[in-house]
Amino acid sequence: MTTHVTLEDALSNVDLLEELPLPDQQPCIEPPPSSIMYQANFDTNFEDRNAFVTGIARYIEQATVHSSMNEMLEEGHEYAVMLYTWRSCSRAIPQVKCNEQPNRVEIYEKTVEVLEPEVTKLMKFMYFQRKAIERFCSEVKRLCHAERRKDFVSEAYLLTLGKFINMFAVLDELKNMKCSVKNDHSAYKRAAQFLRKMADPQSIQESQNLSMFLANHNRITQCLHQQLEVIPGYEELLADIVNICVDYYENKMYLTPSEKHMLLKVMGFGLYLMDGNVSNIYKLDAKKRINLSKIDKFFKQLQVVPLFGDMQIELARYIKTSAHYEENKSKWTCTQSSISPQYNICEQMVQIRDDHIRFISELARYSNSEVVTGSGLDSQKSDEEYRELFDLALRGLQLLSKWSAHVMEVYSWKLVHPTDKFCNKDCPGTAEEYERATRYNYTSEEKFAFVEVIAMIKGLQVLMGRMESVFNQAIRNTIYAALQDFAQVTLREPLRQAVRKKKNVLISVLQAIRKTICDWEGGREPPNDPCLRGEKDPKGGFDIKVPRRAVGPSSTQLYMVRTMLESLIADKSGSKKTLRSSLDGPIVLAIEDFHKQSFFFTHLLNISEALQQCCDLSQLWFREFFLELTMGRRIQFPIEMSMPWILTDHILETKEPSMMEYVLYPLDLYNDSAYYALTKFKKQFLYDEIEAEVNLCFDQFVYKLADQIFAYYKAMAGSVLLDKRFRAECKNYGVIIPYPPSNRYETLLKQRHVQLLGRSIDLNRLITQRISAAMYKSLDQAISRFESEDLTSIVELEWLLEINRLTHRLLCKHMTLDSFDAMFREANHNVSAPYGRITLHVFWELNFDFLPNYCYNGSTNRFVRTAIPFTQEPQRDKPANVQPYYLYGSKD
Repeated sequence: MTTHVTLEDALSNVDLLEELPLPDQQPCIEPPPSSIMYQANFDTNFEDRNAFVTGIARYIEQATVHSSMNEMLEEGHEYAVMLYTWRSCSRAIPQVKCNEQPNRVEIYEKTVEVLEPEVTKLMKFMYFQRKAIERFCSEVKRLCHAERRKDFVSEAYLLTLGKFINMFAVLDELKNMKCSVKNDHSAYKRAAQFLRKMADPQSIQESQNLSMFLANHNRITQCLHQQLEVIPGYEELLADIVNICVDYYENKMYLTPSEKHMLLKVMGFGLYLMDGNVSNIYKLDAKKRINLSKIDKFFKQLQVVPLFGDMQIELARYIKTSAHYEENKSKWTCTQSSISPQYNICEQMVQIRDDHIRFISELARYSNSEVVTGSGLDSQKSDEEYRELFDLALRGLQLLSKWSAHVMEVYSWKLVHPTDKFCNKDCPGTAEEYERATRYNYTSEEKFAFVEVIAMIKGLQVLMGRMESVFNQAIRNTIYAALQDFAQVTLREPLRQAVRKKKNVLISVLQAIRKTICDWEGGREPPNDPCLRGEKDPKGGFDIKVPRRAVGPSSTQLYMVRTMLESLIADKSGSKKTLRSSLDGPIVLAIEDFHKQSFFFTHLLNISEALQQCCDLSQLWFREFFLELTMGRRIQFPIEMSMPWILTDHILETKEPSMMEYVLYPLDLYNDSAYYALTKFKKQFLYDEIEAEVNLCFDQFVYKLADQIFAYYKAMAGSVLLDKRFRAECKNYGVIIPYPPSNRYETLLKQRHVQLLGRSIDLNRLITQRISAAMYKSLDQAISRFESEDLTSIVELEWLLEINRLTHRLLCKHMTLDSFDAMFREANHNVSAPYGRITLHVFWELNFDFLPNYCYNGSTNRFVRTAIPFTQEPQRDKPANVQPYYLYGSKD
């Protein structure tokens, strides 16, 4: 049966072919495109907690508390974003100069109209911090009850309380930093009072409270400290929170850079909160309740960490401002000023390169078999093979996180320690704060190290992103197998012993774990399992077939299992005898090992999101803190102070061949920042500013790169055509004329679809346009030079045209230019006219200079200029001063 297609449909189908992506051989020297991102969110925030009725009821209740606390943390993050991205509105509003001003009522009305929504947000923020402090203190009070202290508190719960402590520290610092918030509220209050908007006493009181809240520095911290100190034994719970952070940090139980820095901030702020009128951290240290020497070591290694955006915190500040610091100053080494080797990125590069090469080599082995050949995509693998891929994915994420954290830590340290004219002779005395922190604060080696690490991070992100589907399958298979083997096989022995010894509490916990997670072969637990009766297996063994599937647990399911396992090995259980004492040593070790391994399951089940977070370097662009410091003198900083452009421009200015292929990676920092501005900050104006800077920077980038490429190939052509005998003679006299050092422009010229802010840019076409114009100008200059000289300069013209011809031939290997003859005819004005500029100038010179002023020497067969001129010197135009690459390629 034939299908009839209309002409319109046929034409539209042909048009669609233009949009068909065709794979090309473009070298991959840029990060993964992120114009459209798809990430499945598997975190239910415990919404499905009621489904796990088989679990221990207490932990289901705890999940309910967790859920509401997570929602409060989310709200806290929104207020942090609001404060950080706050730009002064009152500066843009016209001010009333005097009381007699005729339009002052209108100005005040408009002021109230503009600022009222903003002040409402501030009022909500004040209410939120009150509610958050009350909520946190109520949780602390509940957990510090004399009977509750004997009971087990899960690590996940302690970490959530730690996140609250971090949230308070961040919100207080942001509130302290933003003067524009206070100014906007003052302007609103002044206008509202004039218009008598706040008539009732309650509104006046609330406005007064907000003024005091915004005016007092560290108000949130003070309120939190006061409310905590009235809770008996609060320092014990805070000690548990600090200890869990120390343990996690020491054992690298974190994945993303933000998690790592959060642990350090909680340690510092936690110690500050513990040290007061009621409690003394040095006495707690003497009782071995906390380990201050270990924390001191951490704070000395990493002195400065990112707080929020471009705001940084010196960790030693928490120690210095604590109540009992002065009399115990000698116990701390982190408070003494010294530079940690952690901030010398150049020294770290040897280790980073080594780690990168090792991991890339291993990844390539799997990538070739799994992705390139496609042999492993559909084939079923063994548990060992899945485990290898699982470990590879985890190690890759940990490496990326380590490198990203390292970049951010060095950047943070530099922002806190700006340079000056004494440390850097290139830094002018009039340079502003941000300029001293970025533009003049890095040596050439540090800039190259930054570029190289960023290239490694983004390059590895591309490779791991390609293998995401393979990793996903391996991760789900491995996690499923680990959970099922542990629950169905490993826990059989402790369950058998618990049944035999009639340990009812232990039986209930073990059974709850198995019922929560087990996926039995036949859909139900084997009823004839001897361990359920406390009996030994028969001599032939009891066969349990554990199924294999590529299915991961839900976030709530994993939380329930990990918390219940943790309760088995905890030192507290609510009774005199802990559950841990009822278990054999090997079983305790097995549970501890599984509990530690399963920490990373949540991250790996969301590998797409984890990969993006581990490679996120967006904060290298944001500068709201430093803009605030300018007090309105700057709306935005110029590109010379912007880190992405500083790194890109450094490569272009130095023309370092080994770095030229990395030049697109620093530009990807704009992609990171734009993504963060839209999805995390959710601020359109920030995205618009990033987009405006990208437009300016990319124009500069193409302009500089095109000029460099043209100059390089022009110098190459000049060197090739230079007479060999002349070069040899110069060498004999000790003058060496070098060839241009080779550079890797070919790779850049193959870039046909560079991804930037969701746009696909044909870099080759943009460079071709500029080089084509440079080629025309070069030919025009050669002819203009001939026109400004007498007839003898025709020899120079011939050489210049030959150099241009060879340059054209070399460039045509990498781009599509007009033919050289067509370019030459256009430059010579000889496209349609019968005579070109060269011919006309030759006629002119023959008539007005050559024939009157030259005579023929028969012995040498040469025309020689006569000693006595017979005509006036002809008037010739002076040639324009141009860059050397328009002539011979270089000055030499």
